[in-house]
Amino acid sequence: MSFGEPNPNNPYGPPPGQPQGQPQQPPQPGYGYPQQAPQGVPQQPGYGYPQAPPVQQNYGGGYPQQPGGYGGQPPFAGWWRRFAALLLDGLVIGIPYGVIIGIGSAIGGGAGSAIAVIGILVGIGLGLFKLYKEGTTGQFIGKKALGISLLREADGRPLGFGMAFVRYLAHFVDSLACYLGWLWPAWDSKKQTFADKICSTVVVKVG
Repeated sequence: MSFGEPNPNNPYGPPPGQPQGQPQQPPQPGYGYPQQAPQGVPQQPGYGYPQAPPVQQNYGGGYPQQPGGYGGQPPFAGWWRRFAALLLDGLVIGIPYGVIIGIGSAIGGGAGSAIAVIGILVGIGLGLFKLYKEGTTGQFIGKKALGISLLREADGRPLGFGMAFVRYLAHFVDSLACYLGWLWPAWDSKKQTFADKICSTVVVKVG
């Protein structure tokens, strides 16, 4: 063996078939190894599973999203729609009450008085049930039929039975000065009665 020829028995020499003095090429990345992007270049996503879009959290409550509203709040219900809902609720409560009272008056005597008391209890029960439904869901029969809902102005949530009862008592203010408070939604910017302003409530369209 002459000087300068590669020694096949030398473990530190270049592998057979590679010229001496030529730098060894780095191994090419295979299919089992991720390819490293050059420094400063953002790494592109591979061919694995597609990236899922970020999930938007929805914590519920608040005004329902309706076209035509602003800031997520539906438009306020007008005076005629509110009046029609109030009239329908009055018929739902007043007709059973009036029929039972009429039967008691026709019978007369002790039995008639007992029937009249039942009619009064029925009227009170229906009235409390109306307040419960409006306080917990925002709607009784009239508001549901007219597509409107009674909600808190601050966050668009139902106001609860207690505040619904307070709002019912506050309607006394609406009846002062020739029932001006009942007519106030006809020109008010938020379509509120005086009771609504006192209790910070609004009636909005939901359907």
